[in-house]
Amino acid sequence: MTAGGPRAAVFDVDGTLVDSTYLHAVTWWEAFRQAGHRVQMAAIHRSVGMGADHLIDHLLGPDRNEPDQDEAISTAHTALYAQYWTRLAPLNGAADLLRACAARGWRVVLASSATGPELDAMRKALDAEDAITTVTSADDVRSSKPSPDLVQQALEQSGAAPQDAVFVGDTVWDMRAGGRAHVPCIGVLSGGFCRSELLDAGAQEVYADAGELRAHLDTSPLR
Repeated sequence: MTAGGPRAAVFDVDGTLVDSTYLHAVTWWEAFRQAGHRVQMAAIHRSVGMGADHLIDHLLGPDRNEPDQDEAISTAHTALYAQYWTRLAPLNGAADLLRACAARGWRVVLASSATGPELDAMRKALDAEDAITTVTSADDVRSSKPSPDLVQQALEQSGAAPQDAVFVGDTVWDMRAGGRAHVPCIGVLSGGFCRSELLDAGAQEVYADAGELRAHLDTSPLR
């Protein structure tokens, strides 16, 4: 940590703070099906956490015959997922975790691969605006996770240096994005990746969910 410098607690949102991972898996599956692609839902689940710009390439391959379908697939996913926006729920302890970090002097930053209206719906579900310093989304960067752009933009907006920040996420894509931005990472299991996968991808510590991290905050990298 840099003496006297601002500290940033950067949080992924989907699967980390809001219980939405499996809704994304279902709605991406349906969006692919509508475009004539049969993609196993298990493969989709393990790709959630990437932005749409990477996820479609990852699942259909860069050499697919109809890359001009990408925008239609992404639009279909957004429309299907939007049906759940008013029913989104925060994960255990998520709002308390953000408020506890803010109370300890951290600048709380949300860094999501979602875009404007979708991110607004998750923020409404979280109901922790009093704790949030700033937000960065896929609208603010050229490339989403696992590229480091979102984390780097979050640092720029918060004014914190990489060594004065911690990134909390639920997927290997989060851990890789944080690592590429030279930010220490904490993993949570609430998105469905296992502990060893998150550790192998670069997490310093792994907790069951936001609630467990909140309970152990003073012995974690966010102390």
